[in-house]
Amino acid sequence: MLFGALSVALVLVCLVSAGSGQLTIPPSEVVGSVLRALGLDVGPAANPTGDVALWTIRFPRIVLALLIGAALAASGTLMQAVFSNPLAEPSVVGVSSGAALGAATAIVFGWTFLGEWSVALAAFIAGLATTLFVYFASRTRGKTEVVTLVLTGIAINAFAGAALALLTFLGDSASREQIIFWQLGSLNGARWQQVAIIAPLVLIGLIVAFSLARTLDLFSLGERGARHLGVNVELVRIVVIVVVAVLVSAAVAFAGIIAFVGLVVPHLMRMVLGPAHRPLLIASVLGGALLMASADLVARTAVPMADLPIGMLTSLVGGPFFFWLLRRTRRRSGGWG
Repeated sequence: MLFGALSVALVLVCLVSAGSGQLTIPPSEVVGSVLRALGLDVGPAANPTGDVALWTIRFPRIVLALLIGAALAASGTLMQAVFSNPLAEPSVVGVSSGAALGAATAIVFGWTFLGEWSVALAAFIAGLATTLFVYFASRTRGKTEVVTLVLTGIAINAFAGAALALLTFLGDSASREQIIFWQLGSLNGARWQQVAIIAPLVLIGLIVAFSLARTLDLFSLGERGARHLGVNVELVRIVVIVVVAVLVSAAVAFAGIIAFVGLVVPHLMRMVLGPAHRPLLIASVLGGALLMASADLVARTAVPMADLPIGMLTSLVGGPFFFWLLRRTRRRSGGWG
């Protein structure tokens, strides 16, 4: 029932989003345009201007939102599983702050080695490199302690924040404005070329995540219990961290920082479904895509003739939810002491 409800809601939001904007297109024409692209001459045809708007502006943006939402929600699920903590999210290992630092570096120093793709590539490489550095810096005698990993991530996040502030100070007015808007997150200007780049990375990451679902179930027994059942804890942990780094780096490379999706969605799905990771991953992927598509719809239509930062909207929702989650967890455990 949950999967069906999420799927129906996702289709409806995508239809409404495709038809909404400065140029209003009825849902029947949106469906007809999609069916005609599939070779089926069914339903009313959109006018030429509407058809161009759908396939060059709105559909790429919607698909990119679905991919990013699915990637971030799956990453949050993986992080909460490997840390055995419902409050864990991908930023714990520094991937978001590292990507922001990479993007800011490319912006301030004017790197154009790949033209318009330079900032996205710098963000992707920096996010992935930062995560790997956090992981290997926290290893001792061939093992990784979760507490050391978290503390190392906190230190790297602090350093990246300071370096980002320095770059913002050094840049000119145009660079500062670009850095600030990149950090706020936006899907404005999404194109099919970006979808073609991010889709294989997200697909591969999700395939690996689903293949690890049964193994992640054993992590709920604790590391010692998982080892007794034959799980190579270190190998699973590094695979999960690499997958999270790839998914999140790919997501933020083109959209900027999108906060709280990896925290809010997996926890909500876990409250409904329980801790089994295969159905939890399916629900989280659907829920993350739905949340991002809904947030993007609001970002495009809430203020006339304006495009609100989507990262700001997810933070406005995720911040109060995180506060409620903290209070709920504290009340259930009888305090932190």
